[in-house]
Amino acid sequence: MSIINKPHDKFFKETLSDIETTRDFIKNYLPRELLSVIDLENLMPQKDSYIEKELEESFSDILFKTKINGEEGYIYFLFEHKSYLSNRISLQLLKYMIKIWEQKMNKEKASKLPMIIPLVIYHGETRWSVAKSLGDIIEGMEKIPKTIRRHIPDYEYILYDLSPYGDEEIKGSAKLRIFLEILKAIFKEDFDEFIETLKRAFITLEEIDKQEKGIDYFETFVRYIMNARKDLNITDVYDVVKNISLERSEEIMTIAEQLIKEGMEKGMEKGILEGKRKTAKNFLKLGLTVEQVSEAAELSIEEVTELKKEIEN
Repeated sequence: MSIINKPHDKFFKETLSDIETTRDFIKNYLPRELLSVIDLENLMPQKDSYIEKELEESFSDILFKTKINGEEGYIYFLFEHKSYLSNRISLQLLKYMIKIWEQKMNKEKASKLPMIIPLVIYHGETRWSVAKSLGDIIEGMEKIPKTIRRHIPDYEYILYDLSPYGDEEIKGSAKLRIFLEILKAIFKEDFDEFIETLKRAFITLEEIDKQEKGIDYFETFVRYIMNARKDLNITDVYDVVKNISLERSEEIMTIAEQLIKEGMEKGMEKGILEGKRKTAKNFLKLGLTVEQVSEAAELSIEEVTELKKEIEN
């Protein structure tokens, strides 16, 4: 099992790199006037990312090439992972679109720029309330005459804000709904409500795997929720999965062992004994052997044995 350094990035990209899922998203959520000019049959994901290194923990992106009104064009998805409101998004997107255009001109010697449709996915608790156009963050833009305004760069991105949606309003195929429902629920304060959403997601994942061989990103999914949900423990995930699938519960055990080694489990801080003890207890509850926990958590057999006695008592 490979290490996933940016779980949110992998979850986002692995979901939308599935062309059918992206096509489904576009059909259900883009404005009708755009759907009439976008060629959905020839969507092709591009490999490049345009996010600056210092923003990689907060944002992910994916670019799709297609035809827009019969000409070469692109749809650019920006996923805001930390879910905070920023009025700099329109400026960020402009920088990324310029990078794409420069790449076309420098590498491909294009004489004209392709159209790019920018789209932001946001999933915070509060509604998106900041400006969606570049002009809105330019001082005095609204006060100058239209004859002058035409000389100043401006555009508006498309926003997909999950915060006001109820679960019954989320549309699309099973895989798309799992993706959107988990994004919507991941920062909810009500832990029990999140667990209910998680149960539905795991049940749907099982149904997908039975119907469509190869559509399985269980590990990516688990790592994302563990990374994003700070009050979630791997034992909580195991408790949900064990009642749904024996095979999945065994996979959770494998992921659990890997998480210990990577130091990703909550409370696991290198060199801090209490963090190691807490981690060891969590995985003993999952049924890992004393020897497995001892080796992974770097605690002695005697220490882990004592922890096991504490749990049993």
